[in-house]
Amino acid sequence: MNSPQPLSLQRVLLCGALIVTLSMGIRHGFGLWLQPITQAQDWSRQTFSFALAVQNLSWGVMGVFAGMMADRIGASKVLMMGALVYALGMAGMALSTTPLMFALTTGVLIGAAHACTTYAVIYGVIGRQIPAEKRSWAMGVAAAAGSFGQFLMVPVEGHLIAQLGWQNALLVLAAATLIIAPLALGLREPRHTTSHAHRDQSIAQAVAEAFRYPSFRLLMAGYFVCGFQVVFIGVHMPSYLRDKGLGPEVASYALALIGLFNVFGTYAAGSLGQRMARRKILAAIYFGRAIAIAIFLAVPISPVSVYVFSAVIGFLWLSTVPPTNAIVAGIFGVSHLSMLSGFVFFSHQIGSFLGVWLGGFLYDRTGSYDVVWWLSIALGVFAAIVNLPVREGAIARPVRPAPQAA
Repeated sequence: MNSPQPLSLQRVLLCGALIVTLSMGIRHGFGLWLQPITQAQDWSRQTFSFALAVQNLSWGVMGVFAGMMADRIGASKVLMMGALVYALGMAGMALSTTPLMFALTTGVLIGAAHACTTYAVIYGVIGRQIPAEKRSWAMGVAAAAGSFGQFLMVPVEGHLIAQLGWQNALLVLAAATLIIAPLALGLREPRHTTSHAHRDQSIAQAVAEAFRYPSFRLLMAGYFVCGFQVVFIGVHMPSYLRDKGLGPEVASYALALIGLFNVFGTYAAGSLGQRMARRKILAAIYFGRAIAIAIFLAVPISPVSVYVFSAVIGFLWLSTVPPTNAIVAGIFGVSHLSMLSGFVFFSHQIGSFLGVWLGGFLYDRTGSYDVVWWLSIALGVFAAIVNLPVREGAIARPVRPAPQAA
């Protein structure tokens, strides 16, 4: 009987990119629903922000378990399950009539769906199926697909809201998420690549080793800042721009520009990660974000300043994803990559929770987003500093004797 062949590079990238395009593309437009939903339901911005904060926390918590399952039973099964949960969550977001129901559907369900249909699961397949010399580049391509999804889907979502109303627009998107299920079939891995026979460590040993390693903890600290910044901007910037007197089309174009330039940024970060120290790439990204936000707040606000800021911050948006995950793969190997990426991403989602929730909480208390903007600047400098000492080389492990041939 012939041994199963690994998936082709083209197949992994095509199916993985399309899944991330759809899953992340829908997510990036959630900020467009803040005002329509809060006005229709007579809720505060904090109510909406709390549900989105729960979503990010659910995504982080469930990402660890989704990664474990993907490493153990295969990514395709996890992706198909995620597609169904995504559709249920989007329908629940449309039909919720109380803050609790909204938090459970928009928060818990959609967050769990994101855990099953985005980077940690897709990157596990890339890590197992793509050679190490192309891995950072391939991760950059997958991240760029998620960015293209934002560029593509945010204007579509704005158009759907305008033409169908916010509830019907959500139901249309709920149906669209089911497309992920057939795409997942293209990522069915040969059985031997997820077999426990190829693992030198148990799950508990892999987790203990990672959390003992200082560089892993530094990566988690930097990723916390990434989550805080991008989710605060993605969710609250549309309302911030309206508060400044700019039309709703400016917010839609701004989010689309972030997605467009993030295509170039994530691809560039993945490609550069094959040729230079990834820790330096991460430090430059975080420091660049801090500078961009500071300049944005300092200059008079106008559509032009918003579009320039969106292009710059878009280039730096998810460009942290390929080098961070490539470092994790380089240090610990690929046997538990989805799970370990899930732990790093959990830190990202704690930051996301605080960024989106604090945005709504402090706005309701002060009538302004200024405190969170300046906090984002300070955290950007912090993340740049903590990434510089990261060690990227493979971790030293005791050499185990090879099993005797029968």
